[in-house]
Amino acid sequence: MKFALKTCIVPVLLSLFLFAGAALAQKAPVAGITKDEVSVLAKGWSIKKAILDKDVFNEANEKVGTIEDLVVTPDKGISYAIVGAGGFLGMGKRDVAIPVNQFRIKDKRITLPGATKEVIKGMPEFKYID
Repeated sequence: MKFALKTCIVPVLLSLFLFAGAALAQKAPVAGITKDEVSVLAKGWSIKKAILDKDVFNEANEKVGTIEDLVVTPDKGISYAIVGAGGFLGMGKRDVAIPVNQFRIKDKRITLPGATKEVIKGMPEFKYID
């Protein structure tokens, strides 16, 4: 009986140790990225540096607004730029939403063909839903 018990228990215990060892050997997911990924990422294009808070001009080189934000919609990704227009020192400024495909970027300059301050002011005002 003792021999039979040992022959059953030993394989069971051995399998448990092997299973537990394999489970412990697996690496837990680590938050963040590796050094290699950081160096690749650093060479990427930054929306904050290239677009946000940048002035928007028309073809006549007139400033028509400033890009305040980019809106990511659930179904289309980044689809609209929020342009702040008018006002002085934040007073009287209004935000409007403009589809990103209407903008042109050339030599780090953002243009909105066909735009004027009056056209921008005539667009429906954009307000965030809290």
